[in-house]
Amino acid sequence: MEATAENSGSTQNLPLSGVVVVELGDSASAPFAGKTLAELGAEVWKIERSGGDSARGWGPSTWKGSGGAYHALNRRKKSVRVDIKDADELARLQDFICDHADVFLSNLRPGTSVKYGLDAESLRARNPRLVHAEIGAFGGPGPLDSLPGYDPLLQAFSGIMNLTGEANQPPSRAGVSIIDFGSGMWAVIGIVSALFRRNITQEGAAVTGSLFETAIAWMSVGVANYTIDGEPGGRHGSGVRFIVPHRAYSASDGDLVISAANDVLFAQLATALDHPEWAEDERFATNAGRLKNRDGLDELIGSIVSTRTRADWRVHLESAGVAVAPVQTTAEMVEHEHTRALGMIAAQSPDEVAVAGLALSFDGVRPRPLEAVHEIGEDNDEWRRMAEPDR
Repeated sequence: MEATAENSGSTQNLPLSGVVVVELGDSASAPFAGKTLAELGAEVWKIERSGGDSARGWGPSTWKGSGGAYHALNRRKKSVRVDIKDADELARLQDFICDHADVFLSNLRPGTSVKYGLDAESLRARNPRLVHAEIGAFGGPGPLDSLPGYDPLLQAFSGIMNLTGEANQPPSRAGVSIIDFGSGMWAVIGIVSALFRRNITQEGAAVTGSLFETAIAWMSVGVANYTIDGEPGGRHGSGVRFIVPHRAYSASDGDLVISAANDVLFAQLATALDHPEWAEDERFATNAGRLKNRDGLDELIGSIVSTRTRADWRVHLESAGVAVAPVQTTAEMVEHEHTRALGMIAAQSPDEVAVAGLALSFDGVRPRPLEAVHEIGEDNDEWRRMAEPDR
């Protein structure tokens, strides 16, 4: 995909310009939050152990020695190699956070921040203006607060995985790390909110979230439905429990999702499929009826959709006011003309990998792509000069 910095707007005057963030993050959740803060204009110092962030080794796609995931989640950050088990290096890190940072962000294993004096109580005792943000696994207090956690574990534990996949088939994990990235987003929301309050009170805050709390939030509709009728829900493939039709159907050359989320839209779909009588049929006239007769209606719609291509159906159904979208591959999405028009996938320069940028624009301008990732410890000298100005 031909995409360079010219596709996006200036990085100047972004909302978090002047904010200094120290990120002691690994893998996905905290790095995603740190990357987002960097895209919003913050200066982010990434603290890495000697071997670097785990994502540097994630393959199979690699670029200049690091996995694609690392490039996606760590653009523009300065890299500092620190061994927090070394007393002098730990002290230097603590000093740097308290003397220079507005925000300290981490996703350390449970108990690690307290063990190394990087917890909110210790750091904010020295710098009350500090916003201390920590992403945990299960959160706390609670019986599981000492356990580590990863995205698929929390998709399983939260019930999300039980709702994902085809009926009568094993549960499936969502194809992207929705819990990790969601936790990073919640952390950013908490950090920005705390910074806003600090402008008024001059006091920082301890912001805490976790993978499990994020997963519970994503289960909001399922939780409400369960508390109403006691039904835990189940797997409906590309569909959902509470709307019919609202799923993928197979066209002659691939799949496409058709959604008729209310009775008016269903009537439009029925007419577009040359069966206007469905809208008057007591089995299908209301969503409640369609839910009871899901299998029969899906079979009727599927048999018609299979006769034409995705492109044909998209033109036909969109002209009828029906919501429809092809099930695209990553390649199809990246190369689509609308994706190109948004300018969201871009590289800073022709010799850098193109990555997805900030999903926001300010005054109609999307921030420019972030600069390339730094080598492990590339910014140690600058960090030491700032941390020890008199030496």
